[in-house]
Amino acid sequence: MSRNNLDRTGAPNVPAPPVETKDPLHFVSPTEFVELPSRGNGYPEGHALYGKEVIEIRFMTAKDEDILTSESLLRNGLALDRLLENLLIDKSINVDTLLIGDKNAILIAARASAYGNLYETKIKCPSCGTKSTMTFDLNDKDMYSPENIEDKGVTLTEAGTYKFTLPRAGFETEIRLLTSKDERKIIKRMAGGNKGNKPDTQVTDQYKSMILSVNGVRASLKISKFIEQMPIQDSRYIRSVYKLISPNIEIRDNFCCNSCGYEQELEVPFGTDFFWPDAQI
Repeated sequence: MSRNNLDRTGAPNVPAPPVETKDPLHFVSPTEFVELPSRGNGYPEGHALYGKEVIEIRFMTAKDEDILTSESLLRNGLALDRLLENLLIDKSINVDTLLIGDKNAILIAARASAYGNLYETKIKCPSCGTKSTMTFDLNDKDMYSPENIEDKGVTLTEAGTYKFTLPRAGFETEIRLLTSKDERKIIKRMAGGNKGNKPDTQVTDQYKSMILSVNGVRASLKISKFIEQMPIQDSRYIRSVYKLISPNIEIRDNFCCNSCGYEQELEVPFGTDFFWPDAQI
């Protein structure tokens, strides 16, 4: 700029800042808060969900459907976990550490917001094997959050574990709730089937995953030996305690077979079509 122009205007001729143009196709995926059945109990102190009653997730997008149709992820049982990783707003949360009841609550909420609350699926009659169509309302759910467990002789520790005394052996036992990672291992083991004539170890394997200490002993080999020799009364008691402390979300409806008339209350199945319903126009 010339000296004469500066003298006339008193200021340099600064160009105007560029005008920002908004992308007409810009879209921010909305989010929602999902109530956790655990209410933050069962997580160790320091975990992102410790003491939290809700979790924020975003709505599903077309990109998330790529995950749900990935053959490699489906084959390895990782599709739902990868989906959750994408949906969680708080990326510090490790999906493997989610309690199973909380994980189910998140999946149900994500499915309902993406495809609607009505879930239509094929049900095989437990009596005659005939397949029928059944519709579940995902909004009609029952949430169980453990309360007053101290009245039943169970104590929640600061580490997110639970302690109680076995009725037969009299040992103080400490257990933890199973996580998404534990569930994946169980499903993988069940899919592999029982090879040869070896007895099924599903029950004792779950005990080995959940029991942390018995009578102060934390050595896994010693705990495993005790589990295999544990009286049935104590085994049944552990299962009843685990049911008592397990947060859960259930969606049930009455099933009536059109072929044989068999009736039973059924829980919503997480089948292959749960996240892939028929497209509707």
